[in-house]
Amino acid sequence: MRYSDAGVNISVADGVKRRIAAMAGKTFRRGVLAPVGGFGALFQLDRKRWRDPILVASADGVGTKLKIAFATGIHSTVGADILNHCVNDILTQGAEPLFFLDYLAMGKMDARVVEQVIEGMSRAARKAGCALIGGETAEMPGFYAPGEYDLAGFIVGAVERKKQLDVRRVKPGDLLLALPSSGLHTNGYSLARKLVFGVAKLGPNAYVADVGNKIGAELLKPHRAYWPLLKNILARGWVSSMAHITGGGITGNLPRALPTNVQAVVELHQWPVLPIFSYLARLGKIERDELLQTFNLGVGMILVVPAKHISRVETELRRRREKFYLIGRIEHARRGKPRVNYSGTLAL
Repeated sequence: MRYSDAGVNISVADGVKRRIAAMAGKTFRRGVLAPVGGFGALFQLDRKRWRDPILVASADGVGTKLKIAFATGIHSTVGADILNHCVNDILTQGAEPLFFLDYLAMGKMDARVVEQVIEGMSRAARKAGCALIGGETAEMPGFYAPGEYDLAGFIVGAVERKKQLDVRRVKPGDLLLALPSSGLHTNGYSLARKLVFGVAKLGPNAYVADVGNKIGAELLKPHRAYWPLLKNILARGWVSSMAHITGGGITGNLPRALPTNVQAVVELHQWPVLPIFSYLARLGKIERDELLQTFNLGVGMILVVPAKHISRVETELRRRREKFYLIGRIEHARRGKPRVNYSGTLAL
């Protein structure tokens, strides 16, 4: 018997990996020391540029958003999703993305799918200035359902020690500035799929007037990366802390960017809730607090900005033609776990 008799075709996998290497090579930046294909990836920090760097690492997966990709046959957006999500996670420490590795596993190697995923990933990597320097593409017969796969990513970035964001710098009087999301990003899809495909019984190509889009295309909108937008603001030290609004929504993620002696007061009426969230809320008759701890509701990143810097940050964002919303403030609280208090009503 041959390995291919068990469902693993090494020659097909080798061909795919050669094409992956070519796409990854277009993302390389200064510091990459070896091409894709070795047992380990090599990267060297530029000693002339970095004085006292701290490395920041993170790992994540796309989650059940992959089910939308399976249903639509569109796979490039989830490739961008995983890279952008990881870029945003280390951004909350003030880190510049340096390099990224992916893990893609499927039951039977499908060159078309793999290349779509990596193409989207490499395109996002180039925009973020992040090198795609390695990873793993695994063929695992009998482990995944036909046409399905799993996708995860691992990122390393760096920040100068004196410019690292630190929750201990957050003080009462700081302001909360929200940057818009493009949609669900990569969180809340288990509930969204249940509502759309289970309750409403829609197909991925169904047009939803309330959303103004085909539901599959709306749910596949890529996760935004905020590093290119914020790198100049971070370099100038105008931000104290940041929260990436992922699983857990504002309720679960904003406290992670705060010290123990403060509370965040968030004014719910200060930003427009995207139509997809209003549609899901009506479809599931979802209560406000459940919405706030499940979805990002149109907010992808929250900046905690000292009042003395707020005009500078707003000016820079306007210069880049970026929307932003002043959604609240930091107040003193009795010592204990940081928390979020809401005021006003959601504009659903």
